[in-house]
Parts: sequence; C-alpha cells; structure tokens
Amino acid sequence: MQTSHHRLSTFLLSVAGIACSFLTACSSTPPQPQNQKLPTLRFIGEATLPHRMEFQGTTVGGLSGIDFDAQRGVFYMISDDRSDISAARFYTATIPISSSELGTPELLSVTLMKKPDGTPFGNRKNDIANVPDPEAIRYRAETDTLLWTSEGDKKLNINPFLREMKLDGSFIRELPTLTLFNMQSGDKGPRDNIVFEALSLSADARSVWVAMEGALFDDGALPGYENGGGSIRVTQYDIINAKPIRQVAYVADAIPARPIPASGAADNGVPEVLTLDQHRMLVLERSYAQGVGNSLRVYVIDTRDGTDTMNINALTPSNHTPVKKQLLINFDSLNLKKLDNTEGMSFGPRLPNGNRTLIFVSDDNFNRNQITQFLAFELIER
Repeated sequence: MQTSHHRLSTFLLSVAGIACSFLTACSSTPPQPQNQKLPTLRFIGEATLPHRMEFQGTTVGGLSGIDFDAQRGVFYMISDDRSDISAARFYTATIPISSSELGTPELLSVTLMKKPDGTPFGNRKNDIANVPDPEAIRYRAETDTLLWTSEGDKKLNINPFLREMKLDGSFIRELPTLTLFNMQSGDKGPRDNIVFEALSLSADARSVWVAMEGALFDDGALPGYENGGGSIRVTQYDIINAKPIRQVAYVADAIPARPIPASGAADNGVPEVLTLDQHRMLVLERSYAQGVGNSLRVYVIDTRDGTDTMNINALTPSNHTPVKKQLLINFDSLNLKKLDNTEGMSFGPRLPNGNRTLIFVSDDNFNRNQITQFLAFELIER
C-alpha cells in the first residue's frame, strides 16, 4: 500500500522532472564555476637521472609524460623519441618520495609500444608512414590500460592521435578525434610539432582531456613578447563512447624573456594538463629563450568556464571567450640552479598527512646540455 509520504515524494519528483525539461541547468551544459580557494604547493625536492643512461638496451631520455599507478606504486614515463635512438617506448619506475625528500628514480622496466599489427614502431628511415611522436601518457585504473598521444608529423602528413594500449604496449584502439586536428598543407590546421602534447583523465575517469601545445594556424599566432597569441584548444572526449563532448580555449602567456642574442629562438606553450578535481584543471606552461633558459608556470582553470569552441572552425577574439586562469606557481621562485624543459606532470603517492604529491619531469631532448629533472611538491588543498 502506498503511504501518503511516498505519494508526496513521487509528486515532488514528477514536478522536478517537468521543471528539468525547461531549465538550462538540467541540460548537459556544465554548471557555472563557483569561487574556490586555490591550493598551494610546497616544494619537496629535486632529483635527476644520468644523461643518456643505458637501460635494458635502450637510451633513457626525452621523458615527455609521466603518470602514477597507485595500486602498484609505480610511475609510467613515456619517451618522445621517434624511434630514432631506440624504438618508441615507455618506462616503469619507482620514485621515493617523503615529506622532506625526493629520492632518485629507479627504473624497473622498459616497454615498446606497438602498432595495430603488433610490431614495434619504426623511424623515418624504415617506417616513414607510421612514425610516432609520443608526448603524453595516462594510466586508466578501471581497465588497467594506458592512454597515450602522438603529435603526428606535418611534413610527413601523419595525423596526431590518441590511443589506448595494454601494459605490455600492445594496441587496443585509437579514439576518433576531431577532423580539425588532421594535418593540412600550408598554413592551415595544426602546426608541426605543436599538436597533442597534453593529456589528462577526468576525476571520475569517464572522460579524457587532450590539449594542444599551441594554436592551430586557423586560430591565431603563436605567443610573442607582447601577447599570448591565439587560443589553444583543450578537448574533452567521452572515453566510454569514444566521442568528443566539449572543448574550451586557453590563452598562454606572452613569452616572458627575450633571447640572447635577440635573433635567437624563443617560445611558450602548454606541454601538460592535469585535472585537479571534477571541474578544475592544472595547466603547465613552459617557455624557452635561447641564452636565458626555461621558465615554468602552473595555472588553475575551471573547465566549466568560457565558450564551448568545439563547433567553431576558426577562433577569433570576437567569437569566443577563453577560460580564465589563476597562477598557482612560477617555478622561478624555487631559485634552482637549473630549470629544464619540463613536459610531464602527475600526481604521486599521498603523504602521511593525506595530502597528494605532484611530480614533474623534464624532456632533455637527448641533449648533453640538458638534464632529466624531477621536481616534487606537496599539494595543500584548502
């Protein structure tokens, strides 16, 4: 027999359902961001690996992505070697971290990533149609698999991609991505080597965010010394149904330092993103100026902020609003002897007080003048 309380509850639910069909808040549009206090970072320590160290028949270097497997207590680190030095690969490692110290990482194994046919990737000399440019890696605990990105190659007309693989490196699937990220001839579409650089799972692990390193040709210029250039697209994909569902625009900083000499190389871009919670995301910006060195900054954004740009073919200042960003840390404040080409960012194990650790790793480009540098922080959330 239905009680009066049950009948009242059913009535209220029915009214709510009717109202929901009329209110935007009940649609798929994300709720508006609320003001939240920024977390703070406390520096724990620094560690390095020897330059071009040999490990299980491979040369270690070019570490451009890192992620933590909490169940096994290990990190996965991907190399952006295009199979030129050793075949495309990722390393598994332990990294000792305490409240007061970052120990030297210990490599445990190396795994070659595989093409769909089950064979390792070749390079531009022996497998020109399939050359990868690995950049980001994320562990997917629900399936015990790894997601990874390749930037592609504009000169070789190889498109960027987002793939999933088993822990043994074997291919599972390639997730469909928006056609606007496919390589085009001339000054259209993605720029060479500035494509799928950054990757992060959402907090609920039901979607994945993929960020460009810089703007598409169609979306504006790269950062200069006076402004941050065109908008950088950060796209959310439903990982279960394998389809794009939302996209936001992010504007990087202007290049913070002029090179020495003035004609030297300089740039700024986004090498990594990491979701802080269900809506907020950490964005790493990395700049370089010849004769000056690297500068690193981490910002916090809210992915509910700004315009959904997924259906805008060319982004201009008049047709969209980029997400707002708040500075979390400028690494210049650490006063380290050297700050290298940091491209990887991951949470690590929790400290005894329950706070998360945040780990960064640099890509040394296999260059003897650079280092493979690890930096660790305590993330203090308020």
